[in-house]
Amino acid sequence: MWTALTTNMTISSPAQIVGLGKREKVMLAELFDIYNKHYSANMEKNKYYEGNITLSNVNLGIALPKGMNDIGIGCAWGAKTVDVLAARSMFDGFVNENGIYDSLLSQIVVRNNLISEYIKACRDELKFGCTFATFSRDEKGKCKIRFHSPLTSAAKWDGAKNRIAYGFAIIANEEKDGQIIPTIINFYTETITWVLTYNKTTEIWKAVGHPSDLGMPLMVPLIWNATSVKPFGRSRIKYPIRKLINSYVRTVANATIGLEFSTAPQKYLLGITEEQYNSVIDDKFKQYVGNIIAATVNPETGEKPTFGQLQQGTLSPHIEMMRMISTQFSAATGLPVTDTGVVNDANPTSSDAIIAQTKTLVGMAEELNAGNGNALKTIAIMALAIEQNKKMDELTDDEKAVVAHFKNPAMPSVASTTDAAMKIASVRPGFSETDVFLEMVGFDQADIRRIKSQEQKARGAELITELDKEDNITE
Repeated sequence: MWTALTTNMTISSPAQIVGLGKREKVMLAELFDIYNKHYSANMEKNKYYEGNITLSNVNLGIALPKGMNDIGIGCAWGAKTVDVLAARSMFDGFVNENGIYDSLLSQIVVRNNLISEYIKACRDELKFGCTFATFSRDEKGKCKIRFHSPLTSAAKWDGAKNRIAYGFAIIANEEKDGQIIPTIINFYTETITWVLTYNKTTEIWKAVGHPSDLGMPLMVPLIWNATSVKPFGRSRIKYPIRKLINSYVRTVANATIGLEFSTAPQKYLLGITEEQYNSVIDDKFKQYVGNIIAATVNPETGEKPTFGQLQQGTLSPHIEMMRMISTQFSAATGLPVTDTGVVNDANPTSSDAIIAQTKTLVGMAEELNAGNGNALKTIAIMALAIEQNKKMDELTDDEKAVVAHFKNPAMPSVASTTDAAMKIASVRPGFSETDVFLEMVGFDQADIRRIKSQEQKARGAELITELDKEDNITE
């Protein structure tokens, strides 16, 4: 029986898998152990990305009453940490050695929506430290590429070969009693991709093997910030970042409670009778909003009632704390302080200052593109081999030389890129006739195609006109 996917899920190796060898069962059990080891940590990172943080996660038990632990404070810093960097990694397709888009590879990219799927995969990569691309064939025998986050997949690293040794991905599942239960699992090894299908009636798994000639598992990782100790990378929402988010949420909660007390300042009445005391207690809000508070002399003591108001609290300490945390968060993540939504002295006041603040982020985006570019190159080569039923060493040199193309992560303005394009065109003849020139002046691929098509029509019309003139002269 398969354990359902839950927040505190663990997966046990299926007891009965028909068609799978003993060695493969041992490998699969090891993958389940890897998955279970990291699942709770991955769910924690996902929680911070979604901003599902309550005061119970951050309460120190000093200023915040424990009765308020279920209150949720919205904080998008986790998502910002991931999304702002991912937005600067703009995959634009593959080009060959001659700098043009490969037609067959372009078909694979379009068919698999690879550009839009990459955007989602990049977010998962930064959220968890890695994500996985897997390969299969569709019903027409064409290459099919899918991405899987560590919440639905796991892999074993081969340090000697510097790639995945074997891995699995949950391909399909169903909901039962509010829980998600896997029904199809793909198990990737060097020579065979095993498709494991669960029979709900017999509660037995059946394995069907599909041999592969590529000499490596049909599973490629996209990895962020890897180390020799952590070959599958490290999350952008790592422990120190989560602690800073906790501090911000706690400060906002304290400020919110402080604002409530500032709105309704503490007042006091001394020397009143019991009847007057009960009247005040019975309707505190009326006493707060009333224009006049009246009280007679206490007949028992002869004391005149004394009215007073305690000094109101101020939000200044909370705001200063927010500014300090936002500055620390900016330093830890490389994000500009403006992305935290907290205004302080570190906020840039000019365009040059804004550009200077994004240098660290641009550097990170370039590092991300370099790593993902290598992974995407491997994905492209494997896809071409699968599409043409070839081994990888049977591909042509041009096919092996494809590279992933990314847009400039600095996101320069159209005015600045246009100026740069004009300067290059002035010293490099023919540059203004290229697609790169048109891209730099702000045209996308759809516009470039329309421009070239209409230019060809115009040249065709000019040619016809010239031929007509020649015919008239000859006559």
